[in-house]
This record gives sequence, structure tokens and C-alpha cells, in this order.
Amino acid sequence: MIWPRLRHVNYICILISMSKTRFLTHSALIAAIYATFTVLLAPISFGPQQVRVTEALAILPAFTPAAVPGLFIGCVIANSISFLGLPDLIFGSLATLASALLTSLIARKSKGRGIVLRIVLLPLPAVLINAVVIGAMLAVLMSIPFAAAAAGVLVGQALSCYGIGAPLYIALNGFIGHMEKRGRTTTIYQRER
Repeated sequence: MIWPRLRHVNYICILISMSKTRFLTHSALIAAIYATFTVLLAPISFGPQQVRVTEALAILPAFTPAAVPGLFIGCVIANSISFLGLPDLIFGSLATLASALLTSLIARKSKGRGIVLRIVLLPLPAVLINAVVIGAMLAVLMSIPFAAAAAGVLVGQALSCYGIGAPLYIALNGFIGHMEKRGRTTTIYQRER
């Protein structure tokens, strides 16, 4: 009688490990996309007036928890080539981690509140946190006024997060909804209603 129980436990362990494997795979994929496109677009991704196009991915924590470590690791990799060196690697990556965590929290708290409100709120942490943290870092390292540095980062983040990230959110939300209707969703992604 103990054998069927062991088989059942082994089956559950396999399912759990598959879920972890999927989580790690999705995190790695998000990190690779973030790092690759940030490096490819390096001339506009770093500096006082930057438009880091990959910050559009900052809305992904609304769909999957795997995006939080994925964005952080991708930012660490991308910032490793920054001309600002170690401070950008540390503070820039921590700013991305903090904004991803806050985006995830906002996504959970604003569920069912309407898509327009979510489109306004979800990119907000990435825009504001990066404007303050990266703006302060640029002001100290490049000896420029904080207001100018923060404004430059704020405008670039707003362009990326709202100009590209909001349409990406709408598209992903619709795609996942379509897949749910067909019964083909994975457990890691959740449609935001």
C-alpha cells in the first residue's frame, strides 16, 4: 500500500520541478531579451538623456513573477558594459529590481480595476524609481544638476514604458485572453482583467 503513495509523491515532485524549470526558463529568456537589446541599443541606453527601450518590459511582472528576477539579471548584464562602471551596475540594477517588485505588487492590488488605470499605474514605478535613482547617480558621477539628470531619465523612461510598454501590455493581455478561451494557457502567465 505504501508504493502508490510514493509514486504519487514522485509525480508531484516532477510537476513541481517542471514548474521551477519553466520559471527559470522564462526568467532567463526575459533577462536575455533585456540584456541583448540594451547592449544593441547602447548609444541611447546609457547617459543623461537615455531612452532604454528595454524598459518597456517593466510591465511583465503584471503577467508573471518570473519577470522580476529576469529583469534584474538582464539589467545586471546590460549595466556591466556601462561607461559609469560599478555604480551603474549596483544602483541601476537595484532600481530595476525595486521597480519590478513594485509593478508586481501594483498588479496584484489593482486586479479588476480597469485596464486604463492599470496602464497608467503599472509603468509608473519604472519611470519614477529610475528617474530618481539613475538621476541621482548621474548627477554625482557626471557633475550635472540632479534636476536635469532626473528629467532626462524621466522623459526616456516615460517614452519606453508608456510609449512601448503600454501597447505591449494591451497586446499581451489580449493574447493571453485569447489563449485562455482556447484552453491553452500556462500556469505561470495570468491575464489581467
